[in-house]
Amino acid sequence: MAGRRAGVAHLCGSGLLSADRPTPETLKAALAAEAQRLGFDVIGLTAPVVSAERAAAFERFLAAGQHGDMDWLAREPSRRTDPTTLWSEVRSIIMLGVNYGPDEDPRAVLSQRSNAAISVYARGDDYHDIIKKNLKTLARWLVAQAGCDVKVFVDTAAVMEKPLAEAAGLGWQGKHTNLVSSGFGSWLFLGAIYTTLDLPPDAPELDHCGSCRACLDSCPTAAFPAPYSLDARRCISYLTIENKGPIPREFRKAMGNRIYGCDDCLAACPWNKFAQAGREAKLAARDALRAPSLAELAALDDAAFRALFAKSPIKRIGRDRFLRNVLIAIGNSGDVALTPSAERLATDPSPLVRGAAAWALAWLLDEAAYARRAEAALTSEADESVRAEWQVRC
Repeated sequence: MAGRRAGVAHLCGSGLLSADRPTPETLKAALAAEAQRLGFDVIGLTAPVVSAERAAAFERFLAAGQHGDMDWLAREPSRRTDPTTLWSEVRSIIMLGVNYGPDEDPRAVLSQRSNAAISVYARGDDYHDIIKKNLKTLARWLVAQAGCDVKVFVDTAAVMEKPLAEAAGLGWQGKHTNLVSSGFGSWLFLGAIYTTLDLPPDAPELDHCGSCRACLDSCPTAAFPAPYSLDARRCISYLTIENKGPIPREFRKAMGNRIYGCDDCLAACPWNKFAQAGREAKLAARDALRAPSLAELAALDDAAFRALFAKSPIKRIGRDRFLRNVLIAIGNSGDVALTPSAERLATDPSPLVRGAAAWALAWLLDEAAYARRAEAALTSEADESVRAEWQVRC
């Protein structure tokens, strides 16, 4: 889902004489070759237009409040649905994809209840930093070749990457609203270069989902009210990453051991039979993040949290939200050996952490033990949200 932090660069051309410039067709071919050399796995071009269908779907998404607390999505929506509103000089948009396909089924860890499931995209280094660097390099190459102005975006500006990638032929938006590629399945990071050049556009990709609904049926929290429609407020990725408060009770059991994001709808797609492991080493899963122990994660103080998740997108949610997620997984584990971890965090300075620890203990302790523990906690707990957690068992 889109975020807030923009990765954008504005680079000015040198104004080459028209006689020195390659033809648009020649430039396009050379651009594709350079993109491949820099590590991009797919490239396509499109006009700076978001289709009326995709724009209308986005407006319905906002009107229904399905963006939840992601208020930045609702700010000046025309900047997303009309790229020329974001930058009036843009004439062509170059969409690029980097394959981050996993080397194993990311759902396998879901059965390891005492270990954590982390979304594939967050198991390696932060893709924003890696792709932004390569996009800037490619943009500078384009400026040197053709003389133009460019702007570079990496996922987080007011850019509708998935509709633009679909229009550029990189793939199509599946029923789970994510991009699906016939060559890479569900696993493409996207970046965009806006340019003042008029370059030949590619043909848009057609929808190949057919009658399949594997992605919809796989969602643990029923986050898809209809095909091609997502209610982010029900999505585990939103709940574990964007949601700043307690996890709503109705979704806690369904989260299982997913502590950062969820890959279920992506991994369920049959088009993944064509997927392949990513070739960018920095995006590959770190061994420490494949299936980390919940007990070890629960023991992280702020310094240890920052050290473990250096260069990782996980670092952005902070220790408190992270431990909230870990404690929900501990409560779902059924592993009484994790009780001391929850007990220790029940006195954490953060109310968010203490509240999640209370919920975890409700599932790890028997009824009598929990009643005694709750009574003791309520004698000193001043935060009303935490008190409410102790007063409702499971």
